[in-house]
Amino acid sequence: MTWAVVYSRALAGMAAPLVEVEAHLANGLPSFNIVGLPDTEVKESRDRVRAAITQSGFDFPAKKITVNLAPADLPKESGRFDLPIAIGILAASGQVDQKNLHHYEFAGELGLSGQIRPIRGAIAMAHAAQLSQRAFILPESNAVQTALLPQAIVYGAQTLATVVAHFNQQQLLTPIEQRPTLPESSLAEYPDMADVRGQQTAKLALEIAAAGGHSLLMSGPPGTGKSMLAQRLPGILPPLTDHELISVWSLQSLLPHEQQQYLHARPFRSPHHSTSAVALVGGGSDPKPGEISLAHHGVLFLDELPEFDRKVLEVLREPLESGEIHISRAARQATYPARFQLIAAMNPCPCGFLGHPKKACRCTPEAIARYRNKISGPLLDRIDLTIEVPSLPTSDLLQQATGENSTTIRERVEAARQRQYQRQNKINAYLTNRELDEIACITSAAKQTLAASMEKLSLSARSFHRLLRIARTIADLAEATEVETTHILRAISFRRAL
Repeated sequence: MTWAVVYSRALAGMAAPLVEVEAHLANGLPSFNIVGLPDTEVKESRDRVRAAITQSGFDFPAKKITVNLAPADLPKESGRFDLPIAIGILAASGQVDQKNLHHYEFAGELGLSGQIRPIRGAIAMAHAAQLSQRAFILPESNAVQTALLPQAIVYGAQTLATVVAHFNQQQLLTPIEQRPTLPESSLAEYPDMADVRGQQTAKLALEIAAAGGHSLLMSGPPGTGKSMLAQRLPGILPPLTDHELISVWSLQSLLPHEQQQYLHARPFRSPHHSTSAVALVGGGSDPKPGEISLAHHGVLFLDELPEFDRKVLEVLREPLESGEIHISRAARQATYPARFQLIAAMNPCPCGFLGHPKKACRCTPEAIARYRNKISGPLLDRIDLTIEVPSLPTSDLLQQATGENSTTIRERVEAARQRQYQRQNKINAYLTNRELDEIACITSAAKQTLAASMEKLSLSARSFHRLLRIARTIADLAEATEVETTHILRAISFRRAL
């Protein structure tokens, strides 16, 4: 045989399209060419593959070698194609038995010694290979990450020689053992809500946000505990489900290897206010996920919200509604999930002491207006809960902390979410308007109260549905089957205008 086909995967956002690596050996002057829209990193694989094959004890064919990466119109990047190219050349030259190659897919960067180095995108590629009913051979460190993929057959390999030995029936690789259940999350690592003194209203708002997956904006003077509260939100959220964990780890696998973090905790991202729009939503010539996607199924905390550039904040409007982000560049397009929970904090004015009981505000009305206008009305309309976090009196600070701990609050949150999953198979924040109309179960008196509030406060149609979602969550926390007037009034109290 002078021709062989090996399967691999490219990356296009979260997708992993199939790539057929065709290797052909022909008579003529020895040469080595790679075609099929390879990037610079792929072109450089010629030298890595040649060295890895010879250093592993195999013969590099003195032939005219042509490697085609099909389909030709799909861009190919990174060193993940080193391993399939090497296997293809060895198979075409008769050094690897081709009998079972079509049952496998390959990805891995080769070192000059034949060592297989880790790559990015391993989980997304292994999941695609599983859907194609093929086993996947990956670098050993990447293969361990795929242990939560149900029914996936993944092999970890350290060197090119071990992969060849597997197909030549000399020494078989052992598949990675799958973990069908999620290990217990280490929630003790989160800061405890019991550390927060006072601020009962803010704690209740945080509990409602956790129970329904709602977004929250806290406004108050410096040092009142806004950041402290936000950092304790992950500790009262339910643990990630297996399905959510796979999605979160798939996004992590797309990052450079040194930035990947495979944790069982919900993501908590807190970018600095100098962050650019590209860093927040993702992008680049080869679009990578941004902070909102890395916060998928977790929390995105934006401290000092008005200090962010207004153009940066405006890019949040679409993903807050749709739960995903579409990135389009001249040569590439990518879609990433962005179902994050937005928690934001801000001061009431530039100096921060507007309404403070002991410190006078030094800001002019014009300065306060400019400061607050950095947050647009359409963005505020998409935030479910907006509350004030007032300055605490000294007497409250001197008292010993006696509030509920995170474990107690999390139990109520989990119970409320369980009711939501039993009723609609999703949390309240993800309900569409039509689903909300069918599921809310609002009483006649509550409808009248809601209608009167809409007229009095001049609220938008979007605010109407967000109020109803919040009221439904409050009812779930109260174990009520119907949304009553008290739930509507409580929801309106958490939608104050800035």
